[in-house]
Amino acid sequence: MKTATFDEALDIIESFPEDQRESIVEIVKRRLTEERREQLAQTIKEAREEYASGEVRRGTVDDLIREIAQ
Repeated sequence: MKTATFDEALDIIESFPEDQRESIVEIVKRRLTEERREQLAQTIKEAREEYASGEVRRGTVDDLIREIAQ
């Protein structure tokens, strides 16, 4: 299977009727949103695991600045 370049893909999309181009935009937006949601969920999971294992400490910005200054 041949892989299209970005410009080739754009040319193909531009050849579609307007309603299909609009559908493609909506599909891509939904997929990007889902991908970001999954990345955020993974980040949250990792942060919770780090917190549970004691790798993360709680405190204020002032606490952090004091710790760095030591």
